[in-house]
Amino acid sequence: MEVKIRRRSRVVLASSLSALSLLVYAYAQMQMRLPKVNVAVEASERGAIYAGDGSVLAQTLDGKRTYPQGQLAGQLLGMMGTDKGLEGIEQTYNATLASGEDVELTIDPTMQATAEAMLAKYVPEHQAEFGSVVAIETKTGRVLVSATYPPFEPGRWREFPSEVRRNRPFTDLFEPGSTVKALTVAAALNDHLITPDTTYSTPMTRPVPYQVGKRVAYKIIHDAVEHPGVLDTRHVLRYSSNVGMSHIVERFPKQAMFNYFQGYGFGQEVPLPDVFAQTGFMRNWKAWDALVQTNISFGQGVSCTPLQLALAYNVLANDGEYLPPRLIAGRSGPRPHRVLAKSTARVTREMLQAVIEEGIPRAAGIQGYKMGGKTGTAQAVVDGRYSHELYDSVFAGFFPADAPKVTMVVMVHGAKTKYHGSQLAAPIYRDVAAEAISRWALPPAPEPDTTR
Repeated sequence: MEVKIRRRSRVVLASSLSALSLLVYAYAQMQMRLPKVNVAVEASERGAIYAGDGSVLAQTLDGKRTYPQGQLAGQLLGMMGTDKGLEGIEQTYNATLASGEDVELTIDPTMQATAEAMLAKYVPEHQAEFGSVVAIETKTGRVLVSATYPPFEPGRWREFPSEVRRNRPFTDLFEPGSTVKALTVAAALNDHLITPDTTYSTPMTRPVPYQVGKRVAYKIIHDAVEHPGVLDTRHVLRYSSNVGMSHIVERFPKQAMFNYFQGYGFGQEVPLPDVFAQTGFMRNWKAWDALVQTNISFGQGVSCTPLQLALAYNVLANDGEYLPPRLIAGRSGPRPHRVLAKSTARVTREMLQAVIEEGIPRAAGIQGYKMGGKTGTAQAVVDGRYSHELYDSVFAGFFPADAPKVTMVVMVHGAKTKYHGSQLAAPIYRDVAAEAISRWALPPAPEPDTTR
């Protein structure tokens, strides 16, 4: 018993002397400015970044940050500096990852890889400068794809210029062109200003008035695709008629149309918590004249990112409801809001299905499946002016058209050959969709009954 007491006494004494020594040293350090003693603190390992299927996109092994999938979703992931994230998810969730917590993205790695492969095929073939694909799950808003070309490998980030590191689906602003026509038509349908069968006089050119000071001037708008001189609403979309669109918005109150575009997300901040995404631009309705309104109706004078355009098209795919995007699994964002009636969204989807089946079945269609969407070929804005040499090739759509699972936007900039949306962006949409349809084993649409 005495031995145990003596041992405890020694332990207590040693502890007391140790504590006293530290106090004395600390006091001496303050008084005499002695060198500080570095006490090693064991840091927790940086958390991993996972894809939606659980595959590892980024992890720390033996103190080194590695990216097992190479360049997959590189621009979205961003990169690490010496001890912290510098761009992308690595930067945005640096505090979370540094504390040892993992981050799971909603990205579908197989679909992401397919989108990157299609961009890597088509962008160089058409001698374009860059391209992007964004896809979202229609009913949830989950971002399945955020793909950019040229590719970027986070583990070798010092070898890549800053332009290549851009997460273009979230940050690149462009004028969406004729893809917007479907959104304008849907809004006019929703307010009962037109029907799918309303007809319009559609010569290939038409003067539209605009205000110059106190004087009214006119600008001639043109159609690019030859078509009949009278078109109904369905065929205004089918032939992508600017003249037809000018008729559709003639009786559309400016503020009402503006409110619909805001509901689609144009000119609004993207409701994506934490992650940076550009806002885009849309002029206030009070500054609209007839020409501005007409131009906006077919996608000029308004800018957005590929993500914003996909969210707008998802209103059509999701029966008229706007869904905020989701990128981080398990995190919810703002509540959705209704933009269109369900019946309006479904009628518009039927018209966009016809756009593909009657107009570009080979470019954007997949035999046996109902595909829906709209092309756009927009003049790029360079130094504040529309270029006659640089174009953005765009496609916005969803599949299957009768019960959409995925909404997708493709944008390719600066192609020097075959730059029209139907020639470049639409085939990328088709090929990415084909892979998903095959992998998910989606059944083909039933053949129509022709016996009745």
